[in-house]
Amino acid sequence: MKQFTVTQQREKCIGCNACVEVYPEKWRMSQKDGKATLVRAINKKGFYSTTFHAHEWKAFNLAAQHCPVKIINISSKHD
Repeated sequence: MKQFTVTQQREKCIGCNACVEVYPEKWRMSQKDGKATLVRAINKKGFYSTTFHAHEWKAFNLAAQHCPVKIINISSKHD
């Protein structure tokens, strides 16, 4: 099954809640700093990433499209 990677540059998040509204199963708003948090993501130098399967692509893509600061990116994962 094809996999993708979603990456969020969390430091640049403005806390608008758009990604949470689009895909609340995978995004949460932090009560500590008011920024969106990608559920179960791994932090590498401020870039939070996780993999997902093709059936989730539409929801993650909508979250990326609705982000006003364009800090959510999706890429194909090569095995």
